[in-house]
Amino acid sequence: MTSHAPPRTTGPAGPATPGTAAARGRRWPGAVSMGGAGLVALPLSVALAVTVGAAGLSVGEVFQSFAAHLGLPVSPLPPLQDAIVWELRLPRVLLAALVGGGLAVCGAVLQALTRNPLADPYLLGISSGASTGAVAVLILGLGSAATVTTGAFAGSIAAFCCVLALAGTGTAGAVRVVLAGVAVSQLFSAVTSLIVIWAGDAHSTRSVTFWLLGSLASASWSGVVLCAAAAGIALAVCWCAAPALDAFAFGRETAASLGVSPVRTQLTLLVTTALSTSALVSASGAIGFVGLVVPHAARFLAGSRHRLLLPVCALYGAVFLLWADTAARALFAPREIPVGVLTALIGVPVFAAVMRRRSATR
Repeated sequence: MTSHAPPRTTGPAGPATPGTAAARGRRWPGAVSMGGAGLVALPLSVALAVTVGAAGLSVGEVFQSFAAHLGLPVSPLPPLQDAIVWELRLPRVLLAALVGGGLAVCGAVLQALTRNPLADPYLLGISSGASTGAVAVLILGLGSAATVTTGAFAGSIAAFCCVLALAGTGTAGAVRVVLAGVAVSQLFSAVTSLIVIWAGDAHSTRSVTFWLLGSLASASWSGVVLCAAAAGIALAVCWCAAPALDAFAFGRETAASLGVSPVRTQLTLLVTTALSTSALVSASGAIGFVGLVVPHAARFLAGSRHRLLLPVCALYGAVFLLWADTAARALFAPREIPVGVLTALIGVPVFAAVMRRRSATR
């Protein structure tokens, strides 16, 4: 007697997986709702964060200042209050949101490209290169304080070029890129330490240490524009490459069989994330764990499909760093701690919890 078992549904990569159409259909409503929550939470967070500080301001006054600068028919705030909102707090809050969203997107892309859950934007040695460039400007006197951002950007680009030179034609190999990034990071960290020890004094060493730990205290509208362009380009390019990133989850061979060019795709996305991270780090200093923790939390909320994952990473990375920076400048007032210290204190336990949960579900 012949049994008639129902046919097994397979996709292009083999048996049905959480990435099949049925699983995607179940994931879409939750991901869309989480994205909608992020779209509501982000502007509210911006408005509330601007009110936090020594000078008490209301949400209404924040919107009044914003509307007046947009040319809307509202009475402007008194000059002092308007300067606090428009020149001090609002650029810093927006910069925190842009840096957080950009680093989270870059982290998610690097984790997909390298198939390494521990990958983040600093994997490529970009942070160490930016630190060297900033230290060279601050301590060696290669430029004024206004050119620290330029020095950091130049240093990060130099570090990435070194990574490409070490990786050579094997850039498509994830292990080779990781090893090159670790080597370059150690090299530039050593150069930074040498500069600080050789030429630094007590005042400059303190300034450098604050920058190396990550700080948004020097936020300006020019930095906001730079980071908005960097984060926007990174999100747009990586979102267009979302199907290729999904294919990389099954390995380079499977991605190639699905019509993806592994070498070209990986090189394009590595260059995009490197340039974007360079711009972000040059404006904010070395802020860790955002690109590491946020993508894992976003996958738990939105799944692993990058069409949904990347926008969710951008939204929740922005909210995360925005509130981390707000806490860093408010919790210990009148003192301010570098935001990188707080992201590490938050990020380590959260990452441990995420990894524990992933291990328990296997």
